[in-house]
Amino acid sequence: MSDKYDSLKLENQLCFPLYSASREITRTYQPFLEKIHLTYTQYITMMVLWEHESMNVKSLGKYLLLDSGTLTPLLKKLEEKDLIVRKRNKEDERNLIIELTDKGRELKEEALSVPQSIIAKLNLSQEEAIFLYKILYKIIQQLQECSNKN
Repeated sequence: MSDKYDSLKLENQLCFPLYSASREITRTYQPFLEKIHLTYTQYITMMVLWEHESMNVKSLGKYLLLDSGTLTPLLKKLEEKDLIVRKRNKEDERNLIIELTDKGRELKEEALSVPQSIIAKLNLSQEEAIFLYKILYKIIQQLQECSNKN
């Protein structure tokens, strides 16, 4: 017989395995990222910059789904590590541009082993990984659409 409070059981929540998986994934990344002296958030920031070399803070925030209040201290730390430089756009001083330094570009080579190390730990087939990726991005998209409506 079903209890009217079944929907409040932790085992029946979608949010809990997502939250736990996120924490575990981030924890799994930690030893690999320590070798290249980055936190997880710094790492995903660098991944976007390795792909684009240079971009403004607003665009970077959109890629990472982070607001400027989170990005600003993160970018300051990356700048202190001499991985990026922050410059004002000459045409629009309000627009802050982030660019990789030579040291930031060189770190890309060291980071090459990180994704393979994580994939090896997950032990998912390629099909499972693709399916999970698609489902997670579907959830993100749906929740963003709901947020934008409010």
